[in-house]
Amino acid sequence: MEQPFARRPSVPAGYGAASASDPPGTRLPWPTVFGWLVEARTYWICTTRPDGRPHAVPVWAVWLDGALYFSTDAASGTGRNLAVNPSVVVHPDNGDKVAIMEGTARQVSDHTLLVRFTTEVERKYDWPMDPDTLPGLVYALAPARVLSWDATDSLGETMTRWEPLRPGDSCA
Repeated sequence: MEQPFARRPSVPAGYGAASASDPPGTRLPWPTVFGWLVEARTYWICTTRPDGRPHAVPVWAVWLDGALYFSTDAASGTGRNLAVNPSVVVHPDNGDKVAIMEGTARQVSDHTLLVRFTTEVERKYDWPMDPDTLPGLVYALAPARVLSWDATDSLGETMTRWEPLRPGDSCA
């Protein structure tokens, strides 16, 4: 993932968060947050049911080309939800090293990407998968934004909202 632009999130004063106008010195460095995203073992995928109720499930996932790739059966709750509404929120399993991703999941059908996905799943989880006989659909999430903080170190001061670079932006 290309280095995104860092901003302070809008947070109520009671959380002890630095204001949006504070200098960026205490913001988390992107390489730290990206490390949390890549190195996590389990990720919580949150989707919305057709009736509007939330749905969350833990999955294994891998990073390829700036996106989180995961699989789910088309008949599962997650698969059915994504077929109707591909908007997702994803969070690695660590509740202290927080990196909440938001975006739109897209179904992956390119065979070359499916081969890379299965190779990375086998490397990361020691779980062999055949790209030609996958048990479910594969999705990729290139996050539109990431909200992060380190709850073990100055929670409020480390809160950072990451968004993709736009023309004219500079990295913090």
